[in-house]
Amino acid sequence: MRIRIVGCSGTVPGPTSSGSCYLVEADDPSGRPWTVVLDLGSGSLGPLQRWCDPREVDAVAISHLHPDHAADLAALHTYLSRHPDGITGPVPVFGPLGTSSRVGQFRGATEPSPVLDIRLWQAGAEVTVGPLVVRAETVEHSVPAYALRVSGPREGGKGKATLAYSGDCDDCVGLDRAASEVDAFLCEASFLETRQTSRGIHLSAHRAGAVAQRAGVGRLILTHIPPWVDPDLALAEAEGSYSGPIDLAHPGLGIDL
Repeated sequence: MRIRIVGCSGTVPGPTSSGSCYLVEADDPSGRPWTVVLDLGSGSLGPLQRWCDPREVDAVAISHLHPDHAADLAALHTYLSRHPDGITGPVPVFGPLGTSSRVGQFRGATEPSPVLDIRLWQAGAEVTVGPLVVRAETVEHSVPAYALRVSGPREGGKGKATLAYSGDCDDCVGLDRAASEVDAFLCEASFLETRQTSRGIHLSAHRAGAVAQRAGVGRLILTHIPPWVDPDLALAEAEGSYSGPIDLAHPGLGIDL
């Protein structure tokens, strides 16, 4: 299973990154590659094309419907519907209740997209996309939101690899379930603990590390850091609460599990 950071800026696009977007790929036993995109935030469809043809995406998994995680579903609709070579069928898009109407708002349209097959998450249920299995867990945020746990074949063909993606949330039971003993934990760190003024919406870098430590994850990747937060300070906070290896997400970062 392979992960590619496409966009990782928190809340708004930054000077070097679009909104949230993460590409997960794995090959089935026949060698056919399968692709799932986790979130498609503001401006992310552009850099996504560096790593894959959007017409070949097998599914899109949306954690929640804020623009920095979902706005480029409208761009995907336009790309798929206007590409001269067409597509073989609608792309499945898994998201929270209200995803279809939110896509319509982004598009400025009332009719459903004929190229996006909107399907709703069921908390704790799994969806299978080729060799990849995605499970959604309800988490605490300002709107309905899910953390995503992805499992797939380990690189080299020996056993299963696991990835957890926090989406946007604060410390909660659903996040613990998603992250439990995963190989890699892609976790938002929107705040610094010393400067955080609100709870129930986002994690600080310190609390992201604490969740990772408690969950026993193999590797922590801090993401969704807003342009106004110093990534080095976020890294230092997380190192104070998590004893394992930590990376700062940046566009183009590849992770093989």
